[in-house]
Formats: sequence, C-alpha cells, structure tokens
Amino acid sequence: MEHQPPRASDRVAGAALTTGHGAAATASAASAATATTGVTAGAHAASDDTADTIAAQATAPGRGGIAIVRISGPGVPALMPAILGADGAARVAAAPRVATGAQFLDAAGAPIDHGLALYFPAPHSYTGEFVLELHAHGGPVLVEALMRRLRELGARRAQPGEFTQRAYLNGKLDLAQAEAVATLIDAASEAAARAALRSLEGEFSHQVSALSERIGALRAWIEAAIDFSEEDIDFLSDGSVQAQLGGISDALQALQLAGRRGRALSEGLTVVIAGRPNAGKSTLLNRLAGHEAAIVTDRPGTTRDVLRERIVLDGLPLQVLDTAGLRAAGRPAGGATGDATADAAVCGTDDPIEAEGMRRAVAAMARADHILFVIDAVEDPHGAAYAAERARLPPAVPVTLVFNKVDRVEPGIGTAADVTAGAGVTTGAGAAATAELPVEPPRAELPRDAQIRLSALTGEGMEILIAHLKACAGWAGDEEARATAVAGADAGDRDGHGQRDGEGRGRTGGDGEGGAIAARARHLEALERVAVHVGRAREMLAARQAPELVAEELRLAQGCLGEIVGAEHSDELLTRIFSTFCIGK
Repeated sequence: MEHQPPRASDRVAGAALTTGHGAAATASAASAATATTGVTAGAHAASDDTADTIAAQATAPGRGGIAIVRISGPGVPALMPAILGADGAARVAAAPRVATGAQFLDAAGAPIDHGLALYFPAPHSYTGEFVLELHAHGGPVLVEALMRRLRELGARRAQPGEFTQRAYLNGKLDLAQAEAVATLIDAASEAAARAALRSLEGEFSHQVSALSERIGALRAWIEAAIDFSEEDIDFLSDGSVQAQLGGISDALQALQLAGRRGRALSEGLTVVIAGRPNAGKSTLLNRLAGHEAAIVTDRPGTTRDVLRERIVLDGLPLQVLDTAGLRAAGRPAGGATGDATADAAVCGTDDPIEAEGMRRAVAAMARADHILFVIDAVEDPHGAAYAAERARLPPAVPVTLVFNKVDRVEPGIGTAADVTAGAGVTTGAGAAATAELPVEPPRAELPRDAQIRLSALTGEGMEILIAHLKACAGWAGDEEARATAVAGADAGDRDGHGQRDGEGRGRTGGDGEGGAIAARARHLEALERVAVHVGRAREMLAARQAPELVAEELRLAQGCLGEIVGAEHSDELLTRIFSTFCIGK
C-alpha cells in the first residue's frame, strides 16, 4: 500500500518550521501561513524534474511472492487505460486507495500479469502527485516487462529517493521527515525504528519549530525594543531576557541529547579498544563479536593494523575497532614525523610497522565516539598505563577503563572490599593495604561506572560492560525515560511551548530509548551551530553589548534550525540527501 506518514497531511505545504498541526497540507496549497520565525512556510517550487512521470519497483529486487511497481506524476491518468485496459482503468479510478483486481497489458493488449492496482489521485498521495501502484507476482522478468511497458507509455525510471524528494517538494513532508523515511528503512533494531518513526511523524520537526518560534519571539522583542533606545531604557539589563535565553539553551540541549540518542540507535557507536600490548584487547573484541575476529597470541604486538567489526548488542549497533598496543606515551596525537625509524623509536619499538599501527590507533581514537582502554589487572592493578597514556588520548572522547584478566587475579586481590576510596577501581593490593595506596589522579577523575573489571577470556563481567555501552549510547531505563518525558512535558506546559499526546505523555517519549529521535549528522551539526549562536547571544547580553548583535546571533540561530527542516536548502544538499535512498522510495 502507498505509505502516508501520520500527521503529514496536517503540515503546511512544504513548510519549514511549521507552527501547528491543524493546517491542511496539500500540493494545491500554494500559499501558507508565515511562522513567527520569520520564515515563510510556502510550498516549495517544483523543479522541472517533477513535470514528468516516474516509475520504479518499490519492493526489493529479486524473486518473491509479490512485487510492487510504483508510478507517480502528471501522466498517470493518461497511461492507466493503456496498462490496465479501459474497463480496468475505470474501475480502479472509481475506487481510489482501494486494491482492485486488474490485468496488466502490453502494447498488443495481451496480459503481462494479473494482480492488484491501487490509484491515489493528486494531491492525496505520498508524493502529492497522481500515483498508481501495480501489485504483480514477484518475478524479475514480470517486473522488467512492466517497467518496459511503462517506459513505452512515457514514464522514465525513477532516481534513488525521487518519490520521497517529490513528497518534500510538494509539501507532503519536510526535509527532516523525508530523511526519517530512509532512516526507518535502514533501521537495524526496533529501537532505531521507533526513533525514526517519531521523526517521520513530525516530532523532531515539531521540536525544531517550537525552538525556532521561541528564538524568533525573543528576537522580535529585542528588535522592537531597539526602537526605544533613545528613551534610555536599558532593556538588556532585564533579567527576563537572560532567563528566556537560558530556557532556549536548556531546550536546545534536550533536543541535542534526543538527537544523539537517535543517531546512536540508527548508526551506532564507534568504539575503539586501546591499551598496552598484551592487555587482552583482541580477546575483548572476539568476546564482543562472538567469533574469532582477531588473532590472539601471547606475543605482544600481534595486532598491527586497525580491525573493524560491526556488532549488535541487544539491538544497539556498534562499530568496534581493535587497535595496535601502545607501548609508551610517545608523542602526542598528531601523526607520524615521516621518518619511520624515528617514529618507531618514539613509540617505544624498533619495528616501523608496529609504529605505524600505533599511529593509526591514535588516529582511530580521535574519530571514536568512545574508548575502551584495556588494562592488564594482573600486571597493572593500579591502572598506571592509563595515567601514562592519557596525554595521547583525545580529550573530547569519553574513556572507560577496562581492567581485564580478573580471572587470573589471586583470590582476595582486587575484590569489592579492596576499592580505593573515591576511585571506584580495585587496587589489587588487598583490603589491608588500601590506605597505603594513593589514587592515581587521572584515574580518580573517571566516574565509578566508567571503570569496569572483567575477564574477556571467560566472559565474567561482560554483562556490566554491555550495560555500560548501552548507557553511553543514551539507552535510558523505563523509569528514567518516563521521568524525562513527564519533566519535559511539564516544562513545556510552563513556558507555553510543550505538548502532550492523547495519552497525556510528554512529547519526549516514554520508552527505553529515553525519547530518542532519528537525527543525522547534518542535523546534529546544525544544532551545534545553533548552540554556538545562542551562547554568543548570552555572552553579549551579559556584557551589555549592542542589542543589534544579540538579535543578529538569534537570526543566525534560526537560519541553522531552518536548514534542518528544509526552509533553507540547496540543490546540492537535496541531491546528497536523496541519492542515499533506495530506488522506489
């Protein structure tokens, strides 16, 4: 069946930053209300590409029980009698959005196949155009015969994502919703699918719109107040303006958190396993992967290059990278000197290949979402390796200390009673000696739950590590998620920008993903730019700088939000986005 996203029909045609859910949105709605953001929410001008009719197989290629061929464009009513016969076309057109039995005919009027036809008159279709779906038997030969006949009738093969692009251009979806379609199709877990569905239903767009409205309202007030500056009214000293900016900043942070959670669910975390040679890094990779992904020996320096494994842990996708062992503190992150012999010497090895492996390890850590720094709990119970290597680790990437090989620690050593006060890690020297063992400052800076003891060989403690990685990805428990939802909804009700759904639940969601919404890298980058502009506005306000500068920063922040839903876009951006879609969607 033709998919119609929930609430999409309630959007202003092509609107970016729509302000409500009651406005009718059809392709014929050429004019639209102007949002308080100052961005005109008018229908997108259709490009020349939407003047023709496109066709493509909407189901996966190959043999199957059924195959769906989708046709969209102004030429659909004219080609229906040719492909369905006059009587068949009349019956199908008389019952729109109803599956009707029909024959699919070739140029000579002979049947290609028997199946079902569904007709969606414009503008009440996924694309906003006339749409016809032919449900045939799932044989590649039949599909190609249908496609050949449709090309004879004037349709052309659709490009990847062209149906959804037309839905965007015709105002059926905004850009964030359109991208959620691809995210939903590619979802690797139920949690990721739920996050994508929330974005497809418009939750992400609604939150972006609400945030932009708040910024726009404050910006309008500041610009209006500038006119009264000759009356010596110092409105920038008014605490309410700073308070409003603080509320905007809080709402933005919540939106960024929900987006990061959604991205982690759909794209997963990139986790780098690092540490000294022979600490058990490859064994940990094998344990996480569930198979022998890496060679494991007692000889240090076995891993020379970066090994990558795609892993799904309880529905959470991870890309786990096993790296070469770091022999010494060496040079700070920044790459090799170009002299292989010198690089090897600095890295504490006389092997240039191993030195290159260490350089790649440092580079991988700089691009990671999280680092698991593995420590041999037998040889290094105090975690001195982490203290020595901390300068080489990227400061912006979270680190978890993994004390491995606890199965080889002697009984009574490194037990729960042997935890150094405030450190959250075992000292490995016995409960009686705890007071004599100082806490390494770098290690003490890490929270208790970021220091885990396990055995990658036996599997002991692995469930703690898995739970920790899920928490790092933003997987909140049910109670925490419900609390977040209620708090978010209550805060919204207080400031006039919140909504509750029919069950009275906050829009941030109430499931184990903690209200995650499907966000892509470009969305998070845009939100980061919004945070920069809002931060500058707060600084200028605190410094009593010119109000015109504060208003300008707010204008720039609104522009960044507009990029998310498509208020401001370029042909290059649209091409880049929709080229990643599958053909037929």
